[in-house]
Amino acid sequence: MVTTKRYDYVPFDRVQLHPQLQNHRELNQQKVLHYKEDILKNGLLEPLVVWERRHGEYFLIGGFHRLHAIRLIRADHPGYFDRVDVRVVAGDLEEIRALNLKLNADRLDAKITEYFDTVLFLNNANWSKERIAGFLDKSVGWIEDLLRYVPNMDARVRALLHQGQLSWGKAKQICRKAAAAEPGQERAVVDAALQELEQTPATEPKYVLTPKVAHKRLTKQLAAHPEATYQVTAQDLLALLSLLAGKAEGDAAQHLQRVRKVFPALVE
Repeated sequence: MVTTKRYDYVPFDRVQLHPQLQNHRELNQQKVLHYKEDILKNGLLEPLVVWERRHGEYFLIGGFHRLHAIRLIRADHPGYFDRVDVRVVAGDLEEIRALNLKLNADRLDAKITEYFDTVLFLNNANWSKERIAGFLDKSVGWIEDLLRYVPNMDARVRALLHQGQLSWGKAKQICRKAAAAEPGQERAVVDAALQELEQTPATEPKYVLTPKVAHKRLTKQLAAHPEATYQVTAQDLLALLSLLAGKAEGDAAQHLQRVRKVFPALVE
């Protein structure tokens, strides 16, 4: 069981990266620079989350952008942040991996593919479907789908799903076709399905930002920075409302650029 052992103030250089505990998305340099400015101005308001595998041995599981921001600060200002606030947790590796994913998923609009390896890992570690679902705040049926389709999923299907070029429903459909194919014909069936997909006219996603995601991100931003304020114009509000309503067809790029500038916490 994952437990918080204590809150501590530890040497920054003692916080290490573990090969099986990673950030579930590529590092966003714009976000790193944002955190750099904020931490320099206000300090580290939210502690890093670390796993103490053995006494005094800390592995990062939450706060990857903040960690890299502090590295930049220390490069520019030697002696700054020699020690940092951390929340120290304990647990088995599979539990820590699950917490690592949960922390990232709670903070971000996580992609379904970011759950794949962790769910399979926990299943192989004899976690029940109910336990996995409860820990990750997902339904048992959703976990069952991952365990049913992911192990034999074609790598190309997984890549398209991760890139947002394929829906989860379509990916499952392709997996079902491959599973029903004659032995040795699985790849040919996937080839045909992907070729059909290429011939289907692509449509732009209607929603770049949903109200649910915006509420979640802004809530977390305000929890970390309760004194944050925004200076906005009527055009800024129009851009935000257009994205939330899915009515930014012709001006989507301009609206997105404006919202990203004025509300950096809302849009990746």
